[in-house]
Amino acid sequence: MNHEQGTVKERIAAELAASRRRSNGLTLEALDDAGLLAQHSELMSPLVWDLAHIGNYEEQWLLRAAGGREALRPDIDQLYDAFENPRVDRVELPLLTPEEAADYNDRVRRRVLDVLDRADLGPLVPRQRDGSDPRGALLDAGFVFHMVIQHEHQHDETMLATHQLRKGEPVLLEETADVAPLRPPAEPEVLVPGGPFTMGTADDPWAYDNERPARTVDLPPYWIDTRPVTNAEYQAFMADGGYRTRRWWSHEGWEWVRRREAASPAFWRREGDDQWSRRRFGRLEMVPPEEPVQHVNYHEAQAYARWAGKRLPTEAEWEKAARFDPATGRSTRYPWGDTEPGPLHANLGQRRLGPTAAGRHPDGASPLGVHQLIGDVWEWTSTTFTGYPGFRAFPYREYSEVFFDDGYKVLRGGSWATHPTAVRSTFRNWDFPIRRQIFSGFRCARDAEPA
Repeated sequence: MNHEQGTVKERIAAELAASRRRSNGLTLEALDDAGLLAQHSELMSPLVWDLAHIGNYEEQWLLRAAGGREALRPDIDQLYDAFENPRVDRVELPLLTPEEAADYNDRVRRRVLDVLDRADLGPLVPRQRDGSDPRGALLDAGFVFHMVIQHEHQHDETMLATHQLRKGEPVLLEETADVAPLRPPAEPEVLVPGGPFTMGTADDPWAYDNERPARTVDLPPYWIDTRPVTNAEYQAFMADGGYRTRRWWSHEGWEWVRRREAASPAFWRREGDDQWSRRRFGRLEMVPPEEPVQHVNYHEAQAYARWAGKRLPTEAEWEKAARFDPATGRSTRYPWGDTEPGPLHANLGQRRLGPTAAGRHPDGASPLGVHQLIGDVWEWTSTTFTGYPGFRAFPYREYSEVFFDDGYKVLRGGSWATHPTAVRSTFRNWDFPIRRQIFSGFRCARDAEPA
């Protein structure tokens, strides 16, 4: 094994251990068996389903597909197939108990580490995935291990959403103190120059199929907010009758407002004439005005933008604002460059249980001066989720392709709950326009006036 492969394997082993510590902390170390087996919301799975699912996914991809090993528990594959079993039905399945799930995950992991030790990770820059060598393409640059690590962290974020919906006393540790400086951007919006930029990626070993292939996209100039919309700004929309004024809402959005009798973001409660509190992981607190607004759906974001005389950015506009360096003409992996995220760059990885104040991470700003594009809250865009031109599903259609052109809207940038390994400037998330249990917010954009 050469030195480069050894370094990659050490990183993979460390990330596998970190993701499992996090998963166990959100399940086995947080709740008793009754809490893990219960369905806390019809929108979400019982937490014990998520726990065993991540082990089953790891077994299928790292032991069987990449390692060529004999199946350990083929009898539970169907139980933990997310497409076979809608979330609302999973509580009725004969699921592994928490103790059984923990034991199963441990047995899978021991075998996986042996597979990793023996694996040939091939070139450390992924080759073209043409289908001629599927196992080789899985192992190239450690892709399949990266995929499984990200998958587990994505379920950890889903489990955090379940904890937010759970009733009862707080069980998760409260946030750590802020370490990044608070230096809000000087201007509320910035002009992004017109012209081409590189969107997507060709060679990122952690990237999913829907982030590929890279291509040149030419955009006209536009303005984009330098930070996400805050709670205080969103409350101004509410105070101005935003939820009672039909003209700000699309037809689908207005139907949602009427059906839900919506009057605020999810988990908010009115306290007097103009004060609001929120429930956050079992804690009741006043809504902090300086934080990015969270738990709003696409319809709410779109209505606010119209009220403000703006609109939501397209996915391409968001990515150009996040990646494009006008001085070099290059697109970088993150807004601040190609260096992996640190605490000064972004609020990621569950270091605290919510967003930080708008302007808290100036070191994470893009070359164009746009702040907090990574972390804090997922940001809704106006784009419907579909494949890029030349898209090729890899390694399975059910990760991305089956969701294309089915009404899902793209979200970008990750949230405070997203792990650094599972987000980058090309990463694409998607959800239905009505979803609010996710850690979602937004920023606005507007067209530039003709010269």
